[in-house]
Amino acid sequence: MTEDKKKAEGPASAVHIAHHLANSDNFQNLFQEGMSLVEETAMYLDGEGREEAKQLPRPASLAYATESMRLTTRLMQLASWLLLQRAVNEGEMSREQAGSEKNKVRLDKLSSATGGPSWDELPHTLRDLIERSTRLQERVVHLDKMLYRKGEEETVEEAAINDNPVASQLNQLHAAFAKLG
Repeated sequence: MTEDKKKAEGPASAVHIAHHLANSDNFQNLFQEGMSLVEETAMYLDGEGREEAKQLPRPASLAYATESMRLTTRLMQLASWLLLQRAVNEGEMSREQAGSEKNKVRLDKLSSATGGPSWDELPHTLRDLIERSTRLQERVVHLDKMLYRKGEEETVEEAAINDNPVASQLNQLHAAFAKLG
């Protein structure tokens, strides 16, 4: 292929990794993990968590109330995003419609006071659920940025550079050898 032909094809011929990822088994696993975490958290907060909260000293009890509210809010936002993306994957709505709806979902500003003054006094199960939900949030935020960044599409090469420094070096080597050959 000539250099002029490569330049003419440009980004239009690029493989858009985010869209493939969003339609893959990886997304199904992410979806299942998210929905399972929502269910597990609801069962904990309505049962064992309620009993554990009654036994906490006052400062830890306030921290429990705050953190359980943050956890619930975070999971509801994540579930909303996952359901929107599943609707896109199944053809129930367009990516543009989901993009408009997902603007109502707040993924970036949901924090927890992990390591705060009463963190160590919180029940282990609650801390575990918070940490798992935060990791899930990070993964969803990353996928969201890949899918819905305005005016940009990420190619396989760009994803490799952004996510894997070794792949970045390999891409540079391939480019250098391509110029020689």
